[in-house]
Amino acid sequence: ALASENIAVVCDVNKNNLAKALKEFPNATPYEDWRKALDHPGLDAVLCCTTDHTHAFVANWAMNRDLHVYVEKPIAITAYEARILRETYLKKKGKLATQVGTQRHAMPNFSRLREMIHDGVIGKLKEVQTWSIHARRANGYFPAAGSVPSELNWDLWLGPSPEHPYNPEYFALGDRAGLGCQSWNKYWDFSMGYAGDWGSHTFDLAWNVIDAELPKSVKTKSSEEPHPDVTPENLHASFIMPANDWRDEIRVSWIQNKEAVKAPREWMDLSKLPHGALFKGDQGYIIADFNTRTVIPFGKNADMSYYRPRSRDEVAPDVDNFQHEWTRACKNGKPEATSCNFEYGANMIETLCTGLAGFRSGEDFQYDAANGVANSAAANQYLTKPYRKGWTLNG
Repeated sequence: ALASENIAVVCDVNKNNLAKALKEFPNATPYEDWRKALDHPGLDAVLCCTTDHTHAFVANWAMNRDLHVYVEKPIAITAYEARILRETYLKKKGKLATQVGTQRHAMPNFSRLREMIHDGVIGKLKEVQTWSIHARRANGYFPAAGSVPSELNWDLWLGPSPEHPYNPEYFALGDRAGLGCQSWNKYWDFSMGYAGDWGSHTFDLAWNVIDAELPKSVKTKSSEEPHPDVTPENLHASFIMPANDWRDEIRVSWIQNKEAVKAPREWMDLSKLPHGALFKGDQGYIIADFNTRTVIPFGKNADMSYYRPRSRDEVAPDVDNFQHEWTRACKNGKPEATSCNFEYGANMIETLCTGLAGFRSGEDFQYDAANGVANSAAANQYLTKPYRKGWTLNG
């Protein structure tokens, strides 16, 4: 997607990856440290696909330098990081084009779901459940093992994370796109687990519809005890989202486990839908994944007479390549014209992070969205995380 752009800088903590990037972009200046790369003269925009625990840092530093930013999901790994990014972005909203790499959002089904539910296909929206059923759990941080390869700057890979010894198991799956991160993204210091990995995509099915900001309360349950090192395999987090100008207050849930959620009809088997969303209204249900949707009317008056489908001319146009959408917004004077800007993305990931804080603390809580504070001291400690000395979000 960037082949036609003027790539001035490439940056990676692994010299082998740098070599690959320079082969593709031979005129670029290589850097090992992203902090130095961001101060390269003449930059206009930054694409960040680093480790999860550096996403918020790179993105915020870039915006502080008035650079357009595309950052891979998750946009942040704590509520605090999400709030910092949103705050910085809102100050520069009319100037900077931002996009979160939740590229499944570009699938036409996202727009169709939004249109159908807003147009009343299931009546008044009452509740939404989202789920992914392939979650996995690690066993704890790896002990020191082996020597750091000469091509890897382990200190920069750790970045703002608390100190950990090198172990090759953090790279067991290599650098294969979509898989390599699963060697390290189940550890609290490096990521937010399945909620950040698949939740960024599947919860987005709901988020794109409901026009929400932040929850007023958070409730969680799980079959497992919190682990100090690793993210959960099993989690059911429910968020009460305040009413807005078109819907009442609703409950929205994120569910991750190895079992399917309960289907609205006994003849349905949702175990065959590994990533999905169930929208419940007072006149029916919609069950959806990224590509398909099924409407199930119910109730005495659910004759669909209350629903008028849009004509082809009335439906939203398809979103093309997510990175192309962003680069256009960087150039055309319409920085707001992206599908998942940092306000949208930060609100969604902050919500998911409050669910993780509830799980880790073992306490349900009311959430003061204006200030990012729970009425639970136990939960509040997990709305942020410790960083290594010398690393700051506001560089």
